[in-house]
Amino acid sequence: MPLSGKKHFEDLLPGELILQGMPELAYVFDEEGKMIRWNKNIETILGFSAAELKNRYVADFIDKPYRQKVSEVFFKVLEDGANRLVEYKILTKSGEKIPYIGSGSRVIVKGKKYLIGQAIDISLQKKLEQKLKAKIKEINKLRQLLEAENVYLQTEIQNEHGFDEIVGNSEALKYVLFRTEQVASLDTSVLIEGETGTGKELLAVAIHKLSHRKNKPFIKVNCANFPATLMESELFGHEKGAFTGADKKKIGWFELANGGTLFLDEIGELPLDLQTKLLQVLQTGDFHRVGGTKNIKVDVRIIAATNRKLDEMVKENKFRADLYYRLSVYPITVSPLRERTSDISLLTRFFVKKFNKKLGKNVQRIPSGVIRQLEKYPWPGNIRELQNVIERAVILSPGDTLVIENLDPAGFEESTQEWLPLAEYERNYILRVLEKTHWRVEGPKGAARILDMNPETLRSRMRKLGVKRP
Repeated sequence: MPLSGKKHFEDLLPGELILQGMPELAYVFDEEGKMIRWNKNIETILGFSAAELKNRYVADFIDKPYRQKVSEVFFKVLEDGANRLVEYKILTKSGEKIPYIGSGSRVIVKGKKYLIGQAIDISLQKKLEQKLKAKIKEINKLRQLLEAENVYLQTEIQNEHGFDEIVGNSEALKYVLFRTEQVASLDTSVLIEGETGTGKELLAVAIHKLSHRKNKPFIKVNCANFPATLMESELFGHEKGAFTGADKKKIGWFELANGGTLFLDEIGELPLDLQTKLLQVLQTGDFHRVGGTKNIKVDVRIIAATNRKLDEMVKENKFRADLYYRLSVYPITVSPLRERTSDISLLTRFFVKKFNKKLGKNVQRIPSGVIRQLEKYPWPGNIRELQNVIERAVILSPGDTLVIENLDPAGFEESTQEWLPLAEYERNYILRVLEKTHWRVEGPKGAARILDMNPETLRSRMRKLGVKRP
């Protein structure tokens, strides 16, 4: 290769043998940054002829984003003589960009400075690096999912279901189970309607277990448990810095339920603005986290439950009509316990057996008079209330015979009391429990614990029913 008149450099590198023997790119630049000598590999890889390469500047072969950095390193080497490494992408004649790492050192010949260097192709290393980054990203995502699942499972452990099996043989229950079996294997949205304490969550679990999603997550969200300001973040997650206190990224319930079932309990409590976003997810299958712009695609089956009349809420513009129609493709109505009196005997035996084991008791006899008393009571709190009554009875029973407290202090006998609307029954029952707990809502002896309700849910029901402390 020509030396552009610098014949004294021929004394330093006699012949082409050393330069051409370099396995990668090898080159010599003068102090102005012009390339005056190179090996054949440069012509082959860059795609330029010898004539095109002569006296070209160092930055001419560097991809634009790296030019300033390479130029700075180049002149520092010439200035202080220290050997340096620099990563960059070379730009071939055809426009291809190839990652390289180059090193250079300074030599001085007859008072003139030259940079002698070589560069090694690191394409393979970069590809491996990208794969490693992708794997790390995937691992981090899985770790976040596991952390979120752990938080959810810990919550579930602390809030056990009211009962573990669906118990009863009444015609009303048989019809509900028939409806459940019909829809379980499909991906259709299901709306479970029924009074508080009738076992809507247990029915949702049964639908999930009978579906092809049974080995995927079943995620329960009580829409009444979260303030409106936090509900969106709980459902869809948020990015770090999305709002004050969002110090790290959070995965929402939709993302956590991907491939499985999302159970939205008390759907009637969902704010209108979130109803719109929920409808969008049901229609498109994607959403983005709070504070994020990236669309996240999910495959989630929705089961919703409510103890409210959603059709009436639609008329009052408190619930979106289009969301109601979307959710109620397949409605299932769970009968209240007062319409399933034939199930009370079986449920009582089930709960006695359960609490014997839990409390270390040995209650074996259930007098027929006790069953008759239980069957006459209207059960405004339904099965959940029956469970609480039986638990107290097992605790208080001194021997092997079940003894229950008086369930009729206000005269619930059909023959002595006029039938009241359900809301009035519920209001009266909540009032009695609050009076018994001296209006304490939270804590181990609070009304929420007796009613097996979240304290915020109880406060919400008190506001709706007009229950106020005297």
